[in-house]
Amino acid sequence: MSYMKTLLAGTAAIAIAGSAMAQDAETRVIGVSIPAATHGWAGGMNFHAQQAVERLEEVYPQLDFVLSTAPDAGTQVNDIEDMVATRNISALVVLPFESDPLTPPVQAVADSGVWVTVVDRGLSVPGIEDLYVAGDNTGFGRVSGEYMASKMPDGGNIVVLRGIPTTIDNERVAGFEEAIAGSGIEVIDMQHGNWNRDDSFNVMQDFLSKHPQIDAVWASDDDMAVGVLAAIEATDRTDVQFVLGGAGMKEMVQRVMNGDTMIPADVTYPPSMIATAIEMTAVGLTSTAPVSGTFTIGSVLITPENAEQFYYPDSPF
Repeated sequence: MSYMKTLLAGTAAIAIAGSAMAQDAETRVIGVSIPAATHGWAGGMNFHAQQAVERLEEVYPQLDFVLSTAPDAGTQVNDIEDMVATRNISALVVLPFESDPLTPPVQAVADSGVWVTVVDRGLSVPGIEDLYVAGDNTGFGRVSGEYMASKMPDGGNIVVLRGIPTTIDNERVAGFEEAIAGSGIEVIDMQHGNWNRDDSFNVMQDFLSKHPQIDAVWASDDDMAVGVLAAIEATDRTDVQFVLGGAGMKEMVQRVMNGDTMIPADVTYPPSMIATAIEMTAVGLTSTAPVSGTFTIGSVLITPENAEQFYYPDSPF
């Protein structure tokens, strides 16, 4: 177990100690800025963020939390500036809508002395944040690519849907391309589906109109996989053998459990990482425990053999 994972395992105990600190200390504010629920994973992330805030407000009476959700990068920039100006935040937990436009305002927050925790979609300039919490995006791409290569031992033509332009999307694609190198798999087209069902439906329609033979699709996200499947089903094409998404959406995990040939596997990327980030930030403000650095959550291949372990029917995602 890594040092950072050991730290997380001890978070509950630290939280109890933190709540016993001087009750009359000045209240400190943690700002949490995240994208709105524009797709299923983000909806799950919003759910876990709200749950974490409600729980931690009870554990830490010396902390206040302000949570904002943004439908686009411009709104998120405004939300963060408002947190600094009107709430005098001591820490910022931010999951950037996009990397580039959020980097300057978050840099300004960090330069002012506010603790910064960045989650999932990294900033375009490294080292700004005090704490970075994310899934293993290179590993996510690698696990996906290794599965595709094993599923297609004779190679074939595939198309790829990328997410929103971010550092994590770049890492995923790089890990995927490295994993399929030399496998005989050829990526004949690649476009951004923006982790959005409707966008991905349109992208897949374009792929189908341009390419007469597509053997498989790396959708790289379960929401995008939903759009891809809808586009395929709207045609009479039978060449697409399977679609590989990712993130562990309960509907997709259920299809894996049921042996659906079009969704034979999935790759984990839990939206609950936002709760981990908020809690570790609270620990950092209320104790002497060291929480700076990087906390990485690994990706696991979901197959019919282990899918039941990753199926949460009551989850919003």
